[in-house]
Amino acid sequence: MSAPTPDFEDLRDLRRDLHRHPEPAWREFYTTARLVDELETRPLDALHVGPEVLAGDRRGVPDDADLEEWAHRAVEAGARQDVVDRLDGGYTGLVAVLRRGEGPTVGLRVDIDALPITEADGDDHHPAAAGFRSENEGYMHACGHDAHATVGVGVLDAVAASDFEGTLKLFFQPSEETIAGGEPMAESGHLDDVDYLLALHVGLDHPTGEVVAGIDGFLAVSHFRADFSGASAHAGGHPERGRNAVQAMAAAVQNLYAVPRHHEGATRVNAGRVGGGTASNIVPEEAFIEGEVRGETTELMEYMDDHAERVVRSAAEMHDCEVAIEREGRAPGGESDDALAAVVGRVARSTPSVTSTLDTDTLGGSEDATYLMERVQDRGGLATYVCVGTDHPGGHHTPTFDVDEETIRLAVDVLAGTTLTLGDDPAAVT
Repeated sequence: MSAPTPDFEDLRDLRRDLHRHPEPAWREFYTTARLVDELETRPLDALHVGPEVLAGDRRGVPDDADLEEWAHRAVEAGARQDVVDRLDGGYTGLVAVLRRGEGPTVGLRVDIDALPITEADGDDHHPAAAGFRSENEGYMHACGHDAHATVGVGVLDAVAASDFEGTLKLFFQPSEETIAGGEPMAESGHLDDVDYLLALHVGLDHPTGEVVAGIDGFLAVSHFRADFSGASAHAGGHPERGRNAVQAMAAAVQNLYAVPRHHEGATRVNAGRVGGGTASNIVPEEAFIEGEVRGETTELMEYMDDHAERVVRSAAEMHDCEVAIEREGRAPGGESDDALAAVVGRVARSTPSVTSTLDTDTLGGSEDATYLMERVQDRGGLATYVCVGTDHPGGHHTPTFDVDEETIRLAVDVLAGTTLTLGDDPAAVT
């Protein structure tokens, strides 16, 4: 079933405004407030904002000074103070609810955070040439989350203007890039009555016009930070009095990559950021590692996580140092349900702007949408992770990344059409 098409120019303007104001994890103050402004003009039955959309522990929340700086920046950019106040403490994100009588509850999850990347400013970079390059220097939407949020608004418009019967819930999730927002949103309770969950990503090396109905191959992931503490000393005069934290860190890095791989599937480890010391003539008393482990399954990730902790603690002990390990972002593995993906595939094949449809593909990375998918699946519902292709210069997470804005229209057509199909035909999922 086709859905009414929202005003594309309005959606394009929204996407460009979000692109101009990228915000990293737990600092999405302007983004959340801007979406509230849009959604308050729609015929919603509920709009949940602030702590009520997140529950349990939140990993990687910045300190108060950092949050206050980004909140102030958002207000200066035009965000409403009353909305920003509701997000105090970094409780960003929102859940919008549209009820249209009896029928299934369909959820759509989109993410809203940006990356710490300086956006390209050349004339060959469309956002720069067209005047909507990032105004938060050093940060950009380099993964399409500005388009994801815009598609969510477009799907709401299309469903609200249709004869859909059921409930639509939109989950605008913060902190995906740090793998930290999915779990607290999943634990909020708002997903507990969802029968069908659609999670969206654009691109993923698929061209404009191509739709993947159900992504699989998620790698479970765990991020960690290890802080090593030793003792400083004069490196020339009395090196024996020092306890070298950089030596401990270096030993840990070397041995992390020596963790045995597992016969049951793929595993990964990476020491992505390291540092320590203060000067070449001082035995360093502090050092750190920011790293991650992944696994083809949650169990394999936990295998790597256990071994990584053993390696880090052993390296600290070997060099007479202490170490504190903090778990940061984390997400389980996940699988799309074939029956729900099949509905997406049928809708995509009947959508004129779709040029090709794949039943499935492998992500090869990690995504904390798996927390939301797992929450729905554990309660008897179905979930699928949908990719809507987009021609993008450069790869994801690069300074030249951009979204073909026609993708927004196409994604709205496919996802709204799927929502209407699920509400119109109880036998659509078999």
